[in-house]
Amino acid sequence: MQKLDFTEAVEEILARDSRFDRDAYIFLREALDFTVAQAKKNRDNRAVHVSGQQLLDGIRVFALKQFGPMVVTVLEYWGIQRCEHFGEMVYNLIQVGIFGRSETDSLEDFKGAYSFHEAFVLPFQPATAPRPRRPPRREVRSAH
Repeated sequence: MQKLDFTEAVEEILARDSRFDRDAYIFLREALDFTVAQAKKNRDNRAVHVSGQQLLDGIRVFALKQFGPMVVTVLEYWGIQRCEHFGEMVYNLIQVGIFGRSETDSLEDFKGAYSFHEAFVLPFQPATAPRPRRPPRREVRSAH
C-alpha cells in the first residue's frame, strides 16, 4: 500500500469524519511542526516525540500567535471546541499513517488539559487594576 500524502490523508479522513474542517488539520500539522521545533531547541536538535500534553501546550502557544484574540472564533468555526477534539484529530491522522504514536500515547492525554476560555480568552482580557482604597471618613462636627 502506498503511503498517502497529507492532503490525500485529510481527504480520506473527511470522507468518513467531517466534524472538523480541512483547515483545522492543516493548522494541527503546523502546530505539531512548531511544537517539535520548540522541543528540539531544548534538546540539542535531537529527534523528538511529543506527548499529547506537549502538543496541546504547543497548540495553545501557536494558536495565540497565529490568531490572537480571534483564536476561539477560528477554532469553533473549524469545529474545535475543546482539547479532546485535537486528540480526535490526531488519532484520525494516526489511523491513516500521517502521525505516529508511542506505546504510551493515548486519546486520554488530550482530555481536560485546559479550558479554551482560560487558554485563549483570558490572555486578552484587560488586567483588573486594584480598586483604590478610600481614606476613612472623618466626621465633620459643626461649630455650634
